[in-house]
Amino acid sequence: MFKISNYINGEQVPPVGGNYIDNISPINGEAYSLTPNSSHEDVLLAVSAAKKAFSSWGSSTKEFRCRWLMKLANAIDNQLKELAAAESFDNGKPVWLAESMDIPRCSANIRFFASAIMHFNTKAHEMDGGALNYTLKQPIGVAGCISPWNLPLYLLTWKIAPALAAGNTVVAKPSEVTPYTAYLFGKICQEIEFPKGVINIVHGYGSPVGEEIVENCDVISFTGGTKTGALIAARAAVSFKKYALEMGGKNPAVVFKDSDFDLAIENCIRSAFLNQGQICLCGSRVLIEDSIYEKFKSVFVKRACDLIVGNPKDSKSNLGAIVSKEHLNSILSKIDLAKKEGGVILCGGDRVSLPGELSNGYYLAPTVIEGAKSSDAINQEEVFGPVVTIMPFKTEKEAIELCNGTKYGLSASIFTQNISRAHRVSSKLEAGVIWVNSWLVRDLRIPFGGMKSSGVGREGGFGSLEFFTETKNVCIKIEKGENK
Repeated sequence: MFKISNYINGEQVPPVGGNYIDNISPINGEAYSLTPNSSHEDVLLAVSAAKKAFSSWGSSTKEFRCRWLMKLANAIDNQLKELAAAESFDNGKPVWLAESMDIPRCSANIRFFASAIMHFNTKAHEMDGGALNYTLKQPIGVAGCISPWNLPLYLLTWKIAPALAAGNTVVAKPSEVTPYTAYLFGKICQEIEFPKGVINIVHGYGSPVGEEIVENCDVISFTGGTKTGALIAARAAVSFKKYALEMGGKNPAVVFKDSDFDLAIENCIRSAFLNQGQICLCGSRVLIEDSIYEKFKSVFVKRACDLIVGNPKDSKSNLGAIVSKEHLNSILSKIDLAKKEGGVILCGGDRVSLPGELSNGYYLAPTVIEGAKSSDAINQEEVFGPVVTIMPFKTEKEAIELCNGTKYGLSASIFTQNISRAHRVSSKLEAGVIWVNSWLVRDLRIPFGGMKSSGVGREGGFGSLEFFTETKNVCIKIEKGENK
């Protein structure tokens, strides 16, 4: 069984304490590698390397950083097949999904910010000839980037890329549940001889690795659970360091009677079950206008039941495995609670057993639940799996109230052909990202983030570069001379 390494100061290194964690593939339930169970000493080594590298990387030209990031993006593209296979085996998602979305988006993230930094302008303000103000955007220092297990390399690069482009160095912590592609990413950096110490990757648990990163880095970007985000905010606040938190969601999809029916069905199915429902933006609550409710329910449930849960290597599989045994059991417990609270299972609800060598894998049938009250746990708490509730509404006002009736506010989808209604409802929904007649149409230029318990701050486009820089204004007094 091979050992995954930390990537510190341009080298693959074992954890200082020599301790490891079993890395289990959800596809077959078997351990296939060992992940560093790093300590505070490993983090301090990474931070030290990052601080040393910052003196040169932070003062380098934008062109220099752009060239290196483009080289890194090209190297990822050259290993797309290997990275996609690793992502699938480590996370459980279908290979076709990793090949078409996850890995291409990694290189796209890097290329976007490599280009964006070349167009990240500063401003100047003249005071009627008496003074001139100009604004500098300077890197902060060492960026701590903590990413989750659902889109392992995709979201790691989403954080690392703008931090590096802005001139910061990085200490990153991928999820201990899905470390494999982050490890391969470090190997790619080593192979292309990316400047030493600029990118550092430390594997291990949130405590102590995540805690030490928050404590010792200069700016923090985190994607993960709301409880962990709250702890990070409390720690970061003590030293007044910048932080951005992208956390959970309980995202609604609202289907009005005047919607394009087939379009709404297609997007609601996709948003409920893509990546086994393990995307923070997944639509886990579908609200349907009462006059079309029964028709929509019939078609939606049939489509959900027809989805294939199968071998992630099979291109015909719509869903792969749930990321871990612990998470599978968590989802099943939430389904059981929904039934106890009055919910009716229209589709799925059970673990799926695949034949042969995959028989011990963590597979779950796509699940549709009807009859749950808005106040029930299944409609209030994030499940983060292939589980969706459906419920009717009578009026636009009721739909808005149902959408906003949770502590979360990450995203929402609205399906209607009435453009005025689309604008009107969008303005009233408490969500950071709203799609109309679509879902997961992503433009890397737009601000991304949530409201309420879904997050603090915005990432994306120049917003990410703003976050990873410190703003400094310089005022030059202009002395008035005599005309000669």
